[in-house]
Amino acid sequence: MSVVRFLKKEKWDTFGIVIAKQLMRSASSVGANVVEAKNSSTRAEFRRYYEIALKSCNESKYWICLLRDGFEKMGSELKNILKEADEISKILATSIIKLKQDKPKSDKPNT
Repeated sequence: MSVVRFLKKEKWDTFGIVIAKQLMRSASSVGANVVEAKNSSTRAEFRRYYEIALKSCNESKYWICLLRDGFEKMGSELKNILKEADEISKILATSIIKLKQDKPKSDKPNT
């Protein structure tokens, strides 16, 4: 949500629009894949959606860094957004590792 609020309130030049659109796509993909994971029919599918969410989160961090480096005036707000994205990445990565380690009795994910 922080990304959406941030992107909506800024005035973007041509360069910024390109990066802002990429960031919006990757950031919104994180939540969409987590929601899809909750509706998976197998544990493997559940884990795969989390892996996709993690990749999207890492991509978002890249776009945030480009904005931070290209628009110095946005540094403090982007620093907070980057911190949030990093925390989400760590949660997803930890979840994926746990899903890989645990051998379920059934293939159905625990949600």
